[in-house]
Amino acid sequence: MTATAAGPRHTGPRHIVLTGATGQIAPLVARRLDARHRITLTSRTAPAAAQRAGVRHVACDYDDPGSLLHAFRGADALFVVTNDPTRPGHDRNIVRAAIEAGVGHIVKLSAAAVHDSRAHDLITRWQRANEERIRDSGIPWTMIQPRSFMSHALAWAPDIRRDGVVHALHPHSRNACIAPEDIAQVSARVLGDGGHHFQSYQLTGPQPLSAHEQCAVLSELLGRPLVCRELSRQEAHARYARRYSPAMADALLAGAERQLAGAKAGTTDTVERLTGRPATTFAEWAAGHLDRFA
Repeated sequence: MTATAAGPRHTGPRHIVLTGATGQIAPLVARRLDARHRITLTSRTAPAAAQRAGVRHVACDYDDPGSLLHAFRGADALFVVTNDPTRPGHDRNIVRAAIEAGVGHIVKLSAAAVHDSRAHDLITRWQRANEERIRDSGIPWTMIQPRSFMSHALAWAPDIRRDGVVHALHPHSRNACIAPEDIAQVSARVLGDGGHHFQSYQLTGPQPLSAHEQCAVLSELLGRPLVCRELSRQEAHARYARRYSPAMADALLAGAERQLAGAKAGTTDTVERLTGRPATTFAEWAAGHLDRFA
């Protein structure tokens, strides 16, 4: 955790805007915010499911600063989630609109890799640039820097259901992955709270696990044998390239190499310090999502 002077604590109702309404984290954050807050979710398209009472959705284009300004105006806090390092204009537009709209606090979903001096891949360079842009904005900020999401294991679900197989690059390398629900709870806790201004929080799960070990957990929960098979670098890159751009596939491969070198095995107690409960284990997370693998 990095700390400088924090602002006054804000305990009253707030107007909180969350970008990335159709993504994974922002809806989880919205569900964990106190009902007294006024909540606005933004995305390019409307979410399929209706939100709870007191939550509105605003469709806006991250390429259009005017639509962002309309969505952000009057916000006490803004939760920033972007997911395309090949389109850095989105992040620039969001920060410019936040400044013009007078946003009181920016909470940025970043990545733990920004602290790794060996990480120079596209994704990490993009997140570092995003953090620097927000720090230079003049708006009080908080950085949420998680390790990999436990939900990345859901990419194995089709192969598990079909063949009982998990395919992984470097299956014995360990990552202190974190439950998305823990990221959301921490984010909801700090949004608009001056006690968390100018803080950077590195979030991890309670223990580093390998794909082989995660496979064993899933096997026990499902009550049937699973096999963890190692992918070659070429096979892994081909799988990444089916879902992402070539540049993103290269970045993910670089991240896997750093994981093999032990760069992602360290843990923090930040989730417990901020939420008052231990971070969710992979077994707990998987048990809550077992229907996706069965």
